[in-house]
Amino acid sequence: MIATEIFDRTARRLRRDRAAAGDPAAHAFLRDVMVEGLLERLAAVKRPFGEALDIGASDQSLAVPGARMARIDAGARFARVTGGIQGDEDRLPFASASFDCVVSAGVLDQVNDLPGALTLIRRALRPDGLFLGAFLGAGSLPALRAALRAAEGERPAARLHPQIDVRSAGDLLVRAGFTLPVADVETLDVRYASLGRLLDDLRGMAASNLLASRTALSRETLARTAAAFADAAGPDGRTTERFSIIFLTGWAPDASQPQPARRGSGTASLAAALAPKPDSA
Repeated sequence: MIATEIFDRTARRLRRDRAAAGDPAAHAFLRDVMVEGLLERLAAVKRPFGEALDIGASDQSLAVPGARMARIDAGARFARVTGGIQGDEDRLPFASASFDCVVSAGVLDQVNDLPGALTLIRRALRPDGLFLGAFLGAGSLPALRAALRAAEGERPAARLHPQIDVRSAGDLLVRAGFTLPVADVETLDVRYASLGRLLDDLRGMAASNLLASRTALSRETLARTAAAFADAAGPDGRTTERFSIIFLTGWAPDASQPQPARRGSGTASLAAALAPKPDSA
């Protein structure tokens, strides 16, 4: 376990249980986009998978075709309704080499020890097993961030989660021991009629403030934040909020995978390749 925890694990479990008890489908548009993107990437892989794991299983929409699915979620209610087990991503209870494929949508940005979680995912994969993940990354919620800054002045409290950029995400895959790592980002812009609608979505997807150091937002500060958010609205009275989704792809190491060429093994000279070509007769 890491020494200092960024997120409150208990609060996270309770928020996910609360979201599960409400109407999660009404706020699932981000997860839906992530699941669609992951399934598209999965469809490009022309090989069968026998055993697969879904991490952060708030529903059963993320399924690996032809595979027997296991599911895990930090919330007891989501775990129960999806037929899975409860557990944290950085404390996975699975033996090494248990799965051919691991998928995850929308939860890895709320993990205390993300490098450790990725390492556990890689260990849970069999050789040449595939990991596909998606989560909110750097560049997300700029309108909310600006509104909070305007409302709280020069010393705003920590209210938004730390965000990982796409380059750092790719580096984390390498650090965790994945081969053939790929990290890319897609953005989604959503128009909101009010700050309240945005906050409802964040609560409905269990993505509100889970920081261990969080403090309550006073009514006065909330009112100023709502006013600043409304001030950023366009002519239609709606404010654009951006969500940046990072997609990760990585493979568990295997001798059958393409290997980089050994340094110094090239037979062609770069200088020769770049030299001017003589005019042909």
